[in-house]
Amino acid sequence: MTALDVLAAALLLLGAVFVTLGCVGLQRFDDVYARIHAASKASTLGVVLIMLGAALRAAQTEVAVKLLLAVVLQLVTAPIAAHLIGRAAYRTGTELGVRTTVNELADAKASRDPME
Repeated sequence: MTALDVLAAALLLLGAVFVTLGCVGLQRFDDVYARIHAASKASTLGVVLIMLGAALRAAQTEVAVKLLLAVVLQLVTAPIAAHLIGRAAYRTGTELGVRTTVNELADAKASRDPME
């Protein structure tokens, strides 16, 4: 076993742990906003780590390049999708969880001119 094999295995294992934590967060958190956080942060990092580990073990350069392109696309699209889901949830009036104490959007809305 080479050092590259150990690094690839560590990335794959760590990625699987983060994806699992993201799944647990989806089940345990009480509102849509916390669930979005778990799904976008932990799962994105987990998928990226898994793809990096697979790219290290890829036998062909073309496969590694495709995996690295997938990493870039994951890092670009997942935060944007999470933001849009959260924005849509807020605009439709989805309630905050009982432990949520700060609502910056409501504070900003209240401080705007009512004539707008």
